[in-house]
Amino acid sequence: MQLKMTNLKSIINTAAVLLLTVVVTSVQAQQVVVTDSTAINDRVEVEKDTVKPFEKFKVDGVAAVVGDFVVLESDIDKMYIELQSQGVSIKDVTNCNLAGRLLENKLYAHHAVQDSLVVSDAEIGAEVDQQLAYMTQQVGSLEKVLEFYKKDNEAEFRAELFEINKQNRLASNMQRKIVDAVEITPEEVREFFTNISEEERPVFGDEVEVAQIVVKPEIPQEEKQRIIDRLNEMREDVIENDASFNTKAVLYSQDPGSKSSGGKISLSRTDPFVKEFKDAAFSLQEGEISKPFKTEFGYHILTVDKIRGQQVDVRHILLIPDVTEETKNEARELIGNVRDRIRNDEITFAAAAREVSDEKETRESGGKLVNPTTGDTRFELTKIDPLLYEQVVNLEEGEVSLVLTDQDNTGRPFYKIITVLNRYPEHQANYAQDYNKIKDLALRDKQLKAIEKWQKEKIKETYVKVNGDYRECEYTSNWLKK
Repeated sequence: MQLKMTNLKSIINTAAVLLLTVVVTSVQAQQVVVTDSTAINDRVEVEKDTVKPFEKFKVDGVAAVVGDFVVLESDIDKMYIELQSQGVSIKDVTNCNLAGRLLENKLYAHHAVQDSLVVSDAEIGAEVDQQLAYMTQQVGSLEKVLEFYKKDNEAEFRAELFEINKQNRLASNMQRKIVDAVEITPEEVREFFTNISEEERPVFGDEVEVAQIVVKPEIPQEEKQRIIDRLNEMREDVIENDASFNTKAVLYSQDPGSKSSGGKISLSRTDPFVKEFKDAAFSLQEGEISKPFKTEFGYHILTVDKIRGQQVDVRHILLIPDVTEETKNEARELIGNVRDRIRNDEITFAAAAREVSDEKETRESGGKLVNPTTGDTRFELTKIDPLLYEQVVNLEEGEVSLVLTDQDNTGRPFYKIITVLNRYPEHQANYAQDYNKIKDLALRDKQLKAIEKWQKEKIKETYVKVNGDYRECEYTSNWLKK
């Protein structure tokens, strides 16, 4: 049976949505209350098993019940408000659409609990801390935040945010467990491709393969020592004079993510922090302050506020050493000379990258960039980062750009040259040439089917009760169990 074009488009459009079907809460204030619902455990004693129905009860405003969780009518209203506040068109969005999304969310969360998927309360608490800190920074005070969200006190708001985040994390973990178990074989990829008729095969836009050479200005040793000495002074002031670490972080730290909260960060051993930072965080006792240590971001001192099993609450101060005009000029001159050698055919671009490039991620591959979205080396021009697009759009194959100035994640400048290794004009999907893209489409298709199969099976065995007008909706899933 041939795969219709509408289905193929659905697979492509569902790429980002597949792993994020649940509404995931962001630290941004306007996104916090998208799924404001309450675990039914707080209101009524329920059976944990999923088949036996609940005892009859009446709760005003309950649109639906899924397992141990409820969907409130107010949740649906709030989703409308949130979509509008984010600039999303709601022209074709109905209450039924939103109700269906929330039902899915609760189904995932319920079965995450049934499957004993662990969500750390400490991690959720840390997320709530970050959300409140962000919101307070945005509007000026906690009192204004509570007024905006019509909450009587901080404890009430924290409890609500905690429940929202926990349910979303449960739902996300459950869905990830489903799709992570899906694998695809080369034969399945071939079958997927051959089932698409030739006239319905997707068209891939103009693509390029790009390489770059990066030269970073050196940081003078005296500048590094100045930063270390400054951190040692702060450390000694806190230890010997009982100065406030929090205040120093607010005043002096150059980490924008934690500066306003006094350098506070909560992390576990599995969180994606750099190794040096985690090593320092988990080597100290409560109240201890580390000596200055270096990461790729700069130099830090760190103190542990609280240890909670595998979770620690720390505060840190980051200072970033700077480069000088002299070292910037040296770096610019070096990469200019490299560019001249390449253009004069004295050295290949790849060999020059291996010889001088300071970008360790690309140096050994001759400077070749990897597309972070697809994992291969091709970049579709219509989807490329705008800055990179401007740098490569007018380059011919083999041409070397002028020396370009960029910034690293600390704001320090560096210099680079870019070349286009290959250009691939717009073309209809070709199995050999576009295997990785076709494999990705085939995998998404298989993941979608796995999700649909899981939902169909779990809805059958889960207690689901849809109330009032929401029984009149036409859902894509069998929530009404007809």
